[in-house]
Amino acid sequence: MFKSLSLKVIIFGFIFTFFSSFGQSFFLGLFNSSIRDALSITHGQFGSIYASATLLSSIVLVWIGKKIDDVNILKFASYVIIFLSISCFIFSKISSVIFLFVGIFLMRLSGQGLSSHTATTTISRFFEKNRGRALSTGWLGLSLAEFILPVLIVFLLTFIHWRDIWVSISILVIIVLPIATYFLVKDIKLDTREESKKDIVYKEIKQWKRIEVLKDYRFYIICMTMLAMPWIATGAWVFQSYMTSSKDWGPYVIAQSFMVYSVLSVITLFISGFLIDKFSSRKLLIYMNIPLFFATVILFYFDAEISSFFFFGLIGITNGLANVLGSSTWAEIYGVKYIGSIKALTTALMVFATAFGTALFGILIDINFSIEQIAIVSGGYILTSIILLYSVRSKLNPEYI
Repeated sequence: MFKSLSLKVIIFGFIFTFFSSFGQSFFLGLFNSSIRDALSITHGQFGSIYASATLLSSIVLVWIGKKIDDVNILKFASYVIIFLSISCFIFSKISSVIFLFVGIFLMRLSGQGLSSHTATTTISRFFEKNRGRALSTGWLGLSLAEFILPVLIVFLLTFIHWRDIWVSISILVIIVLPIATYFLVKDIKLDTREESKKDIVYKEIKQWKRIEVLKDYRFYIICMTMLAMPWIATGAWVFQSYMTSSKDWGPYVIAQSFMVYSVLSVITLFISGFLIDKFSSRKLLIYMNIPLFFATVILFYFDAEISSFFFFGLIGITNGLANVLGSSTWAEIYGVKYIGSIKALTTALMVFATAFGTALFGILIDINFSIEQIAIVSGGYILTSIILLYSVRSKLNPEYI
């Protein structure tokens, strides 16, 4: 299916999405209790710090992320690697609330932000004919991380101090990523493209600049749909300990549920990749958040431990769709010439959404909202976004020159 250079680009994306996990909320949330105990802070305080640091990282990402359109991918990726390794080391040294803010800011920007941005922008620009399948394969890196890391970290925390884990991660990043990056993308330039007989399509599609995208009303409706998953899932990841205590689940239930989440994410990634290449992202977008809506229904109605597996499994399905649609949709509608600049904006909005979700969940928890009431708020947002997107579904086609 993929030729040599294409395969290298996909492997590069796979590795970078895997390593982006160290800045993802599901991973940082695993250290929530350890950090709160070390600093003697509440759920709400942790959520506020997490949200404000994430918000700042999203603002900075808009500026830094667009640089990928101007420099060689090998050079850009090298800067990201160094930044990620340093950020992991700094996170291991958190000793105060201010230091916690700095640590989370650096991890969110270097991990969730720049690492995933580097992977998806490179794949989106390189591929045309097989973009859906390429993105779905690349995102398997994060799915693999989501499958193995929660249980692994919960296990390691029983006999290794959380600070030592972060030092080890920092060393791992600086050893593995430079070698992989050099051998995989040293020949990739800004105009390197997948071999395709359909290159003429991209010459005919209007190539939107970021300022033009910001004036397009469709952009905001699509964003409302795409941002549901980040803020709702992030709230669940970061405050998983609150969910566990509210539902009276065992200590390993959510960690084990992540395995179901990961498996269904992977299955959905594969299926969505083929469906996107066959039907287009624009037609599939309307269905993306339906599983997420049913996940909030599960969270509202059921308390049994098995409901955790259904809850996270349904989120996994939406996650599998969102990971691919979140990159391919923009390329389909707005072209690929300025995709780095556009993706920097949308990735920043996604990071902002995670900040919003963390802050909202933390505030709601502190004012004594139950997890069921939080599920109602989340479900209401999802339903609204689906209705709005449905109303403009026939207007999501690209403009042709």
